[in-house]
Amino acid sequence: MRDYGIQMYSVRDITKDNMEGALKALAEMGYKNVEFAGFFGIPAETIKGWLDKYGLRASGTHTGWNAFVDDFEGTVAYHKAIGCNRLIVPGADLKTKEKLDAFIDVMNKYQPLLAKEGISLGYHNHDHEFKPNEDGQIIYDEIVTRCTCDLEIDTFWAYAGGKDPIAMMEQFKDRLHVIHIKDGFANREGKPLGQGTAPCAKVYKKAVEMGIDMVVESETLQPDGLTEAKICIEFLKAQE
Repeated sequence: MRDYGIQMYSVRDITKDNMEGALKALAEMGYKNVEFAGFFGIPAETIKGWLDKYGLRASGTHTGWNAFVDDFEGTVAYHKAIGCNRLIVPGADLKTKEKLDAFIDVMNKYQPLLAKEGISLGYHNHDHEFKPNEDGQIIYDEIVTRCTCDLEIDTFWAYAGGKDPIAMMEQFKDRLHVIHIKDGFANREGKPLGQGTAPCAKVYKKAVEMGIDMVVESETLQPDGLTEAKICIEFLKAQE
């Protein structure tokens, strides 16, 4: 079986109170990589101990840009302590030109600083980045042309934003090392893998062809995060 990852936001119903239990359950399902969405004050050494205990790898984190601006050394130290070399900004308020320009300046300043520490900096899209902001800018176009950061394509949000995620994967292949594989409908309603209309099977095939990491994200908690996580990895296994 391939090494699949999961974004821990998928099981946010239990991570705050039982992070270890969530990691244990995901490992038992067959996930090998986890992408964190916050650590809830848990020391890095504790997280690393759980990862080692359950045979998991921290493939990345979703970390707000303010974290590495406000505490660069602490953010770097935490990532190193858990063995994680990929920091992904999960989104930002970029609804005006002023905010977008400032954000791009931050990304361009900190990407080389993080790279010196062995950590890559990436950006994760939703669907609104493909539509004009208040000042008429297409946010994603501005980021990809004015930044050199990595891109974590969220294939469902690309689909919901009217884009072809497979074409995007090819277009940005030189900056693409990981994707979110996710399902849902064009009206933005998310679903576990195999239950929506997003082209998940084609995304899977393209990711295998390109040799890039696949990270599951299933956000609806219906009936709960672990149930959705199980549905998703069974879908992935069925594609092999």
